[in-house]
Amino acid sequence: MDTSNTAATGDTHARDAERLAERLLDDTLGALELFAVYLGGELGLYRALHELGPLTAAELSGHTGTALRYTAEWLEQQAVAGLVETDAGAPAEERRYRLPPGHARVLVDADDLAHVAPFAHMLAGIGGVISEVAQAYRTGAGVPYESYGRAFRHGQGHINRPVFTHELPDAWLAAMPDVTARLRGTPRPRIADVGCGQGWSTLAIARAFPGACVDGLDADASSIADARAEAERAGLGDRIRLEQADACRLAAAGPYDLVMILEVLHDLPRPVEALRSARAALTPGGTVLVVDERVADRFTAPGDKVERMMYGWSVTHCLPTQLVEYPSAATGTVMRAGTVRRYAAEAGFGSCSVLPVDNDFFRLYRLDP
Repeated sequence: MDTSNTAATGDTHARDAERLAERLLDDTLGALELFAVYLGGELGLYRALHELGPLTAAELSGHTGTALRYTAEWLEQQAVAGLVETDAGAPAEERRYRLPPGHARVLVDADDLAHVAPFAHMLAGIGGVISEVAQAYRTGAGVPYESYGRAFRHGQGHINRPVFTHELPDAWLAAMPDVTARLRGTPRPRIADVGCGQGWSTLAIARAFPGACVDGLDADASSIADARAEAERAGLGDRIRLEQADACRLAAAGPYDLVMILEVLHDLPRPVEALRSARAALTPGGTVLVVDERVADRFTAPGDKVERMMYGWSVTHCLPTQLVEYPSAATGTVMRAGTVRRYAAEAGFGSCSVLPVDNDFFRLYRLDP
């Protein structure tokens, strides 16, 4: 009996098992370190180190109102993980911890394009509701967005804040020069921000077009409350109207010169109806800008990191929130370009073009009636 093929197959299986086990160990490490990043952001530990450091554990504990034993352990974990720096040879109580300037961009500066720390808040929000997600898988029902809590809402708003603040009013709108010219040439242009969340995109557009009336709407009441507070802090409360509203009812609030649907279309249970309402809400010559995930044009497996990330959000958050309503398109996070074009055509748009904007995570679509 020739056992060579059986032995070779066994060796292949052993190597596959070893690689996957190592990968899951690495993923566990990453998840644990993201939870520690959540603690550092939520408790103000990174900000204190950035603004006041280098600090000892006792000094950081005093400045942030956190218990010393927890603070000391967190600092040691952060140093071991390489997120903060310290003199490992110094006595524990004398050891000072520093947050490198480059790391502060990632962990503290909310407007920096390198600021990806909000991913940790999103992960924490999912962790708090994952048992409900598992139950939804059994029943086919959904999990309401509000169940994911403040942590997820903060993370989702702030992970998009830098790109909405810097790239939306400049590079993204510059890809539609005729639209920009129209917005600047119209005395009081009207712009709608559908699914505005915490309002960072709404604020950016209001700043970029001082003469514009900007309406932000979102189905989540807590997000609208956050957005109103930010608008007041920014001194723009009198120029921005923020309302809890259904995207499918936008037509009643128009007409608008520009309707933006940023990182939202794939989450809508009735995307075609929402697009149809957006089209009906346009002024003659108005345009809809859709920004959504830059996933592959077709399903392939295994996928790249972006594809893996988007499916990760989909199975834990986006699809469960979409299935709260019935019937639902249940698009999931991975909305490919062909799906956007199909939705646009079904909503009655005459054209749907991909804008020439280079971004690792987002694809921009221009929809014209």
